[in-house]
Amino acid sequence: MRPRSREPELREFDLPGVAPSRQKRSREMTFALLRAGADMLRTRSLGELAIEPLCAEVGVTVGAFYSRFESKEAYFNALIALAARDGEQRLTDMGSASSANVGLDELCRVIVSGIIAWIRKHEGVLRAALQHDDTRPDKWTTFKGLARATGEHATPLLLPAMGKGRKAAKTRAIAFGFQVVLGTLVNAILNDPGPLSLQSKEMEARLADCLLLLLQAEIGQPTPR
Repeated sequence: MRPRSREPELREFDLPGVAPSRQKRSREMTFALLRAGADMLRTRSLGELAIEPLCAEVGVTVGAFYSRFESKEAYFNALIALAARDGEQRLTDMGSASSANVGLDELCRVIVSGIIAWIRKHEGVLRAALQHDDTRPDKWTTFKGLARATGEHATPLLLPAMGKGRKAAKTRAIAFGFQVVLGTLVNAILNDPGPLSLQSKEMEARLADCLLLLLQAEIGQPTPR
């Protein structure tokens, strides 16, 4: 069971620094600019993302860009906000796993797969936010909050599968498990040190296994061989 993926809806472009529009065509152009920028950030830094080639990619004028976004900074803020909203929606979808009678191993797989799917979708925006963390820490604050929220949403799903008793210790183990998972993924986004890349299915499987092993160690279950 995998959290559903969705594109941001046009009505979601009610964002600070983005000119509102009641016309569907104008909103579609705004969406096209945001989607093109997110794609371009996969292969270049925010500093290398120039407005003129971005507009050429979409087939609009630079004037059309600035009629929608107050500045490049406002444009990047919109990209961050949309990625965060998508992450929040995925957290909501994660709750559907709690209604299914699945084991701890399957829950770990579903949760880790959902996190990685979100990161893959917004990889360029996330990398740009991380790279600007030293000079603009506010840019990463949104995602730090989302990372904490991921653990908070996952905890009530995982705790019942870990059995009764020692709730505080198990909650702490879940939090540390997510620190390991998210720390590994941030390193992959920024540095891609190998041997596994963010796009690797093996990365997904091994991180799910890693989370499972940490939680099994806390509840005293034998670890799989």
